[in-house]
This record gives sequence, C-alpha cells and structure tokens, in this order.
Amino acid sequence: MAITTPRPWLGSYAEGVPHDIAPETGSLYDLLSGSVEQYPDHVALEFFGATTTYAELGDQVERAAEGLRVLGVQAGDPVAIVLPNCPQHIVAFYAVLRLGAIVVEHNPLYTPRELRHQFEDHGAPVVIAWDKVVDSIQAFPADVAVRSIVSVDVTRAMPLLTRVMLRLPVAKARESRAALTTKVRGTMPWHVLVASDRIDSHIHRPGPDDVALIQYTSGTTGSPKGATLTHANLGANAAQARAWIPGIERGTAVVYAVLPMFHAYGLTLCLTFAMSMGARLVLFPKFDPELVLKAMKRHPPTFFPAVPPIYGRLTRAAAEEGVSLQGIRIAISGAMPLSADVVEPWEAASGGYLVEGYGLSECSPVLMANPVAPNRRAGTVGLPLPSTEARVVDPEQPTVDRAPGEEGELIVRGPQVFSGYWRKPEETEAVFVPADDGGADWFRTGDIVSIDADGFVRIVDRIKELIITGGFNVAPSEVEEALRAHPDVEDCAVVGLPDEHSGEQVVAVVVLKPGSTFDEGAIRDHARGALAAYKVPKRVVQADDLPRSLIGKVLRREVRNGLLTD
Repeated sequence: MAITTPRPWLGSYAEGVPHDIAPETGSLYDLLSGSVEQYPDHVALEFFGATTTYAELGDQVERAAEGLRVLGVQAGDPVAIVLPNCPQHIVAFYAVLRLGAIVVEHNPLYTPRELRHQFEDHGAPVVIAWDKVVDSIQAFPADVAVRSIVSVDVTRAMPLLTRVMLRLPVAKARESRAALTTKVRGTMPWHVLVASDRIDSHIHRPGPDDVALIQYTSGTTGSPKGATLTHANLGANAAQARAWIPGIERGTAVVYAVLPMFHAYGLTLCLTFAMSMGARLVLFPKFDPELVLKAMKRHPPTFFPAVPPIYGRLTRAAAEEGVSLQGIRIAISGAMPLSADVVEPWEAASGGYLVEGYGLSECSPVLMANPVAPNRRAGTVGLPLPSTEARVVDPEQPTVDRAPGEEGELIVRGPQVFSGYWRKPEETEAVFVPADDGGADWFRTGDIVSIDADGFVRIVDRIKELIITGGFNVAPSEVEEALRAHPDVEDCAVVGLPDEHSGEQVVAVVVLKPGSTFDEGAIRDHARGALAAYKVPKRVVQADDLPRSLIGKVLRREVRNGLLTD
C-alpha cells in the first residue's frame, strides 16, 4: 500500500538514498545464496586470521542444514542458538533458516536461570550451543524439552597455529583455552554435524512471510518476551541499511563484528546486512581493542557498527599503539546516546562519518539513523529509514497526534516492524494502535520524542522503565525479583542512573527486613548468582521505605529522581 502519512524527513535524506525500498520477495537464505553465487571466491568470514570463502560458507550451511534435518528439525520448529561471535554462529543461523525453522538467539553469558526462563517460553527441542554453556543446558529440569544439543568448540574455527598455541603447557595458554572451550559429554559435536551430506535442493525453503527469528526483548512492559520477526522483516531492515549507505559497494565492504550477534543490533548489521552485501565479515568473540587493532593491520574495516564506549576505547588505543583508523568510511552507533566527545576524535582519526541511529528489537531493529552526510545532527537519532512511517501521539490517547514539534510518544510502522510476541496475544495487542487508513497498525515504541521541521527525531524520555546499559536492555522487574530472593531484603526498586561509560548504570534501592544488617557486597554477590553480569546493580542503597502510588505500586521514577538529587 502506498504511504499517505506526511514524511517531512525525506528532504533531509543524503544524496542517493531512496524514499522507499522494494518489498521483500525472498528469504534471508536467498540473500546469502545470492552472495554465494555472485562472490564464491571472496572471503566471507575472518576469525583470528582464518578465512572462509562464500563458496565454503554456502557448502557448510547446506551440510549443517542436512545434519539438523536428520536430528528432526522441521519447518516452523524453534532452534536455540547460544553462541558468541564465531564462524559457526553464521553457519548455524543460516542452516536453521534453510529448513524453514526459526532461530532463537540467546546470550551465552546468561546464567542458567536466565536461559531456562527463555527455554521454557519458546520450547526449542534442539540447541546449538557453545561448549562452555552446555552444562547449564544439560542441568535444565525434565519439563524443559531439550531433545538434542549440538556443541560448538569455537577454537576449531581458528587458524592451526593458534590452536597449537592454545594447547601449549603454559599458564597463559591454559587460561586462554579454558576461556574459550571445555570438554562436554552427551552432545553431537558441531564438526560431526557439518560433515553431513548436502541437503537435497528440493527440501522445503522458507518464504518472506515465514517467521525467521525469535528475538528476546524486555519490550515496552518490562517482562522478557520473544519478538517474532519474519524473513521479510529482517530482509527489509538489511535492504534499508544498504539504501542508507549507498557508498558502501557490494563485494568490497569489510565489516567488523564487535557487536554480539545474539543482540538484534549486531544480528542485523553484521549477520544479515554484511552477508547480503558479499562483505568480508571479521568476527570477534568479544570487543578487545588489541585484537581489533591487530585485525586492522590486515584488513581495515570500511563499515564499523558499535556502541559509543567502543568508539572511545578504540580511538584511544589506536593513538597509543600508533595504528591508523583511516579507511573506516562509515560507523553507525546505537543503543545509547552518542556524544560529541566521542564523535569528534573518531572522525578526526578515521576521516569517515560516525552517526547515531535508533531502533528496537521489535523493529528488526533499526528504525532511524542520521544521514551519512554533512547535515547529520548531533543530539538526535536521525531520520526514519526508507519506507518507514512515524508519528508523535498523545501517550494517553495514542490515536491523537501531537502538533508538529511537540513532544509525545513515538509510534511507527514499516516493513521491518514485527507482527507480535511469541505466544503472547494480549501483550501483542497492547503495543499496537489500530490504523484508520487501511494500512498496517502502528507500533508503540514507548519512547517520548519530538520531530523537528526537518524530520530529525530527538529522544526526550522513556515511558517504559527499561535500563539500557552498555547497549543491553535490563528490565528492572527482573533484577528486583532476584534481589527480593535475598534473605535480608524486604522490598526493592531498581532504576537506571546516567553513566558516561555505559549510558546508564543499574542501581538498586533496598528495604531490609527487621533485624537485618545492610551488606552491599553480599546483596550484589547474591545478584551475580541469578543474573548476567551487566544486570547486577553497580550500587545498592539502603532506604527505610519506597515511594508508592495509592494502590501500593513502587514509583520507580520518584526513586530515580531521589537518587539524582542526593
């Protein structure tokens, strides 16, 4: 359907950026196979110097798909992936999609409790997991229906010399090896799975409207939910990214994957966009300035998506080590505000652009970005991408538009916007505003914004109370639940406070049970046993009571304001 709502931002688009993209007619697997056919001899993946061509990648995907089919994976089945950034992650992702099955991405650093919660929700019978987390999955209770585990030793994708060095009988080698791999039992090793025959070409292939991914998010209400994204959603977002940066050419781009690909941001800009471009994707299990600078000496990136703290650390490290950042033409920052203190040194060192964008997991995830052009506007998240519509409405009456320039809740629609949460119809209904023009319904972002006359969007506040730290969403309710399990904690409230390094830091205010003694270290240690490290409160503050509404609900906003004024 043609777009009929006003789009004042179109006049601010950079030269060469189209107003709209063509509808997706294929699947994500088709995007990869197109690059395999067009660039068979080009390097697709680089990992610690070891390379995989597109032809080799395509072959591994076909063999892994057959291995998964033999394990019983069928079209429509959820398949869990619990992996860091590594070549096996790329192969596993596309092998699952080749079967028409659904990828479910997980953070491999999650605690067993956090993983179990998500597995109980999606019910994936087959898991492809880093061998370091296999024990946690095998310890799930019988009511969590995991049938088969494929274990991945990431060191097998490293160069032979690196693997030999990891096996040296010296302390540093033992520490590095222990951090990367461990022995497991009762699983199918990944290298056995990819030794399968190639899948029969007549086996079912997915279509654009099939669900491709369940991406867990804290959503707009605080409870973790699985956003279901179709091949068309994710393919459209990759196409929007290609349209936004027309200066990056197919077959020649070098993309650095320092963002985790289990996160929506890293998944789209590295795992789908890069592969659709026939790019060389350089993979890093985690961000390490030394490793990144070492890789830059071989093949410097042309496109570098990351978060503000990474740009700051890398700029300083490059200056200290005397490594040039020249050649990084475009850097896209997201997940937290981007300050001029980060932009100016980066652009001076690289000679390229560093621009801010914005998105949500429910939107594949990118909705907006600053133009890669001199008219980029600091302090804003930029302009809606091609084929994306945006409105600013009254948060209490989301069918009522605010006047141009006024603040209100941002609602959006476009080909990248999801259709709902996995098996949660009520939560799905709550985040959509019915359309009155025959088009798609509008998704409520939960963010308060203003849009200026040129179409640039400025984030003002959040209706939702999510904490964004280091680019990751933290639901206060989840942290509060973990803290209330401490024997000395009567009640608590968790909020985010500004932090120059991570965007926000998680801070807890606790009310103790009568007779208990406040021990901040013990409370934080308790949280570490139940939560991923980035969710553990950086500070714990004691209070006699918490501000509450008339119905007894803790008022987190008042808690946060009180901490800011102390």
